[in-house]
Amino acid sequence: MNDDLRRRLALAIEHTEIHPEATEEDVLRTCAEALDHGFGAVCVASVRVAAAARALEGSDVRIVSIAGFPLGAVHAEAKAAEAAKAVALGADEIDMVLAVGHLKEGRIDHVRDDIRCVREACDGRPLKVIIECGLLTEAEIGSACAALLDAGAAFVKTSTGVYSRGATVEDVTLLRRLVGDRARVKASGGIRTTEQAVALLDAGADRLGTSSGVAIVS
Repeated sequence: MNDDLRRRLALAIEHTEIHPEATEEDVLRTCAEALDHGFGAVCVASVRVAAAARALEGSDVRIVSIAGFPLGAVHAEAKAAEAAKAVALGADEIDMVLAVGHLKEGRIDHVRDDIRCVREACDGRPLKVIIECGLLTEAEIGSACAALLDAGAAFVKTSTGVYSRGATVEDVTLLRRLVGDRARVKASGGIRTTEQAVALLDAGADRLGTSSGVAIVS
């Protein structure tokens, strides 16, 4: 791998540690790996943001945290409270899970208001909306993208990687077409190889959420 490709991959990677069994030691190791390899960001649970902030103080590595993960089936106020707490502790960006069930019911106003509530809690930090492409039809993906754009989200994100398939080139290509230059695209879930990562970036992804960042750039 040449240096230009390694740098392109590293800057796109959000090095992720959100396993339920993750300890503070695991999070600190993730932060150390992000510093060592020049990753653009780490993604950690909201209860681990303060530890990540201490470990990354003075660096350019962004801290991403999550809200309503992994179901999205909680009240907007609960997602917003989690996002606000993470921001107060040092998070630079928030990834929230869409209200997938409400989207499938056609309750687009609810979906939009849910996103807007969390976006306002982010206090100007970028909000990414995880829409779970693998659970949606193409028409539903279009409705989700329209809602998040209307609500002022900065990114659309493919999946949590928990309850549906992970990121695919087809998903990223569709999302890029739907949001155009009005939002950025984060691919996440099942990204484990350099070849996958490059293909997703070439398809239009701006960010890659993965816990395999070290293997990908190595």
